[in-house]
Amino acid sequence: MGLGGLAELKLGSRDRNRVMADYGRRCSPFVEALVSPSRCVLAVVLALLAAIVPLSGREKEKLAYGEGLIVNLPVPEGEAAQVVEDVAENGMIRGTKEYNKDEFVSGAKAATTSPVFPPWNEGGKVFYKIREHAIDPRNFKDGGDVGTLAVRYVVQAQGEKNTVLRIDALFQEDFRRTIHQSNGSVESSEYKDIQEHLETIRVMKEQTAEAERERQERRAKQQSIAARYDTATATAQKSTGGAASQSPGPQEAETENSTSSDSRMQSSDQTQPVATSPAQTSSAQTPEQRIKDLRAQVERIVKAPGAPLKSAPFHTAGTLQLLGTGTEVLILISTPYWYGVETHEGQHGWIMRDQLEQP
Repeated sequence: MGLGGLAELKLGSRDRNRVMADYGRRCSPFVEALVSPSRCVLAVVLALLAAIVPLSGREKEKLAYGEGLIVNLPVPEGEAAQVVEDVAENGMIRGTKEYNKDEFVSGAKAATTSPVFPPWNEGGKVFYKIREHAIDPRNFKDGGDVGTLAVRYVVQAQGEKNTVLRIDALFQEDFRRTIHQSNGSVESSEYKDIQEHLETIRVMKEQTAEAERERQERRAKQQSIAARYDTATATAQKSTGGAASQSPGPQEAETENSTSSDSRMQSSDQTQPVATSPAQTSSAQTPEQRIKDLRAQVERIVKAPGAPLKSAPFHTAGTLQLLGTGTEVLILISTPYWYGVETHEGQHGWIMRDQLEQP
């Protein structure tokens, strides 16, 4: 073989080695997969998870902000509106805070409208709670700076016994006028406060009904005692009148003088027990005495300088009216800290126990 053939053979070997090396690099993933299929499957699974997790995170973030809260309350619209109004006036916005040490944002005020929200034209009763100059309240998307924190409550009747409640919360920066949506914590916390008020009112209704039933039973017993007394008195008077009608007639006139003193004595003996019998006197006084005792147990007088009559047993509840010093109220419900009362005008409400004179 000549030098040209050797060179050609040598060059051909180099080319073949180069080709085989390139082929090996290209085929190595497939070979490795064939050799270790479990490692390849794991790599595919990890790749899919890496693609899915960010997508689900973005989807969760999208659903969490700005959705608000819509619930159905099993109470009439008027009752729900009263409770929502009380919560709107309590001066607190729960579910957010300005500083880490805070539990809620204080200093909020009730309002009838707010430029933070667009106008509401879908019916129902609308209430607002506004906190101006709030400093970077928590749980609002991309919130920052100082601005207005606003909560809107919409109460809509759903038949006679049910109500739909909608709660939304927004934060608007004062400088950029950017509006930030809540992640739902404000709405859920405010709804929890409303739930507690409704539960208290439910218990109050049950206790009021029980107190009214007991009061009616007492009245029925008093009326029964009075009726028995009237019957006994009428019977005694009738019996006395019959004895008097048996006085001597004209045919016995000749003996009347001799027996007149005895007859008067007998007549006096017959009428005396009716007038002075202790048992009958006690029966005549029993209903009045019982009424007096009952009134002493359930009536109280407002201390100086007066007291607010609240719509619910909460310090933050709405004030129905201001009761002056010396106002008499009737106790209907007794709790450790509050009395459920009724005024002489028929107004029902709640007063703190230490604001009333004790017997």
